[in-house]
Amino acid sequence: MFLKKSYISLLILSSFIIFIKCRKKEDINSSFTTTPYNLSIPENFPEFEAPNDNPLTVEGVKLGRHLFWETKLSGNNLMSCGTCHSPQSAFSDANQYSQGINGDIGKRNSMVLQNLAWANDFFWDGRVISLEEQILMPVMDSTEMDETWSHFFEEIKYDNQYRKLFYDAFQTTEPDSTHAAKAIAQFLRTMISGNSKYDRVLNDPSVSFTPMENAGFDSFNSLTGGDCFHCHGGILGTDFSYKNNGLDENPVDTGRGLVSGNSNDYYKFKVPSIRNIEYSAPYMHDGRFQTLDQVIHFYSVGVHSNSPNVDPLMEFSQQGGVQLNPNEREELKAFLLTLSDSAFINNPNFSNPH
Repeated sequence: MFLKKSYISLLILSSFIIFIKCRKKEDINSSFTTTPYNLSIPENFPEFEAPNDNPLTVEGVKLGRHLFWETKLSGNNLMSCGTCHSPQSAFSDANQYSQGINGDIGKRNSMVLQNLAWANDFFWDGRVISLEEQILMPVMDSTEMDETWSHFFEEIKYDNQYRKLFYDAFQTTEPDSTHAAKAIAQFLRTMISGNSKYDRVLNDPSVSFTPMENAGFDSFNSLTGGDCFHCHGGILGTDFSYKNNGLDENPVDTGRGLVSGNSNDYYKFKVPSIRNIEYSAPYMHDGRFQTLDQVIHFYSVGVHSNSPNVDPLMEFSQQGGVQLNPNEREELKAFLLTLSDSAFINNPNFSNPH
């Protein structure tokens, strides 16, 4: 009888201890909080809604910034995301094609990282539909950073700074690639460019275009001028569509078509934003044009009308382009330069924190 009572007492005590441990764990979990990130959105920009499973937090953005510039994310510990997305190039690559850690050369020009909070799909061909998924791929790509996420986390396993950063952002002592991708995505969504002269003209009555800039603005929005607004109109400088703009008579890169499987999408690529175009050379998906003058020359006289799936909005393709004369080209260029946002490329919040 005594043994039976002792057994019951021991069972009750064990249950009580387990209960206390669980309560302590619940108390720790319930006390965990993150700080909502106050995203400053410029006037005239669309509303922004973060994904339900990845809201912006101060802690997440801080972690993401560290990871964006972390060279341990590459197999040789020498390359970070920022290597191919340089601030002075509007977070793209000044080289035509980026070079990976093994000397491999990419096939497309590195895309600008700006205003991604409003993008719906990613890469030149739109092969992924979330920023979080896009982030995972370059790290694992053997032609780029050639690293495994598991090895990266082994490398930082005893790094006290990263242990704190991951815990503060996600309350985990065992982070994985999902946490890292979410954090970098949060950081990238804060990289908003909306403080160019163009924006100030829109929002401040005391600021105005020069006569040349104003003529270029009119040409940009004219069917009989530069005719740029169909694809690059709107506050974000892109309609987020995929188009073949007649670069080649016999294009090689199949572009969007290989992703969608639709023959009508072959040789189409995402329309890039023209914001910060002054900084983001070289241009086009293959980086073939080194200067803005070359781009304007192409749209004036270099369009191939018989390129497969050339977009119907290339209305003057049959005559080689919009036929801007030298003076009109300079006017259009003057307007395009008003889209430069020097505060964006020099923003200390986007710089390397290491």
